Amino acid sequence: MLIRPTLRLQSIGFCIGSTFFFIGAVPGLASVMGALTTNIVFFIGSWFFTGAAFVQLLLAGPRFVDYKGGRAISAAWLVASSQFIGTLLFNVSTGAAITAHGTHSEQVNVWVPDAAGSVAFLVSACFAMLGLIRSHELMKVIYRDTLSGWSNWIGCVAFGLSAIGAFVYKDGVTVDSHLANLGTMIGALCFFIASIFYVGRAGEKPAEIPSAAAGEEDGGLRYG
Repeated sequence: MLIRPTLRLQSIGFCIGSTFFFIGAVPGLASVMGALTTNIVFFIGSWFFTGAAFVQLLLAGPRFVDYKGGRAISAAWLVASSQFIGTLLFNVSTGAAITAHGTHSEQVNVWVPDAAGSVAFLVSACFAMLGLIRSHELMKVIYRDTLSGWSNWIGCVAFGLSAIGAFVYKDGVTVDSHLANLGTMIGALCFFIASIFYVGRAGEKPAEIPSAAAGEEDGGLRYG
């Protein structure tokens, strides 16, 4: 592999992607730079998210792990895979926004993958928070992993609210453009915060790495 996957590389990717999304959602930017340029900003940012999520998936390790005498699905793998799916859906959504013409295209090609990506992010955040609960760190806010996990969770919720606000009615009017922009900005800021905690942790081995910007130690979800 030309580039060795590291936690630092993953974190930098999420930080850069978050920055692009934050800039793209700044109020009034579209009126100054034009909708096309703004959509391109989001599209570029989405690929930094995807690259970071792919590194995260590589670092997560195998899908199944030994756990309490049996086999279990790795919690780190669940977090990483669901987040990676979400980033791919954001690639589709932001890419479609560049060429979308008409309300139907915005509803089907832009909003649907955007909403689905937001759901995937929420699923990822739920798995991550479950990891914090199992490690008894959910309320230990002095811990870096806990702060990162809560930031990630808030960011995912904000992205979900943004998707709701971005829905386009048949007459071409969005549900709440202010909610869409604010949710994106808050979500991007939270993802940046969740990731910046790990930028300096390049030397850790994959087995020691907390998953995603979520930050729980890997365990397993028992299936048999």
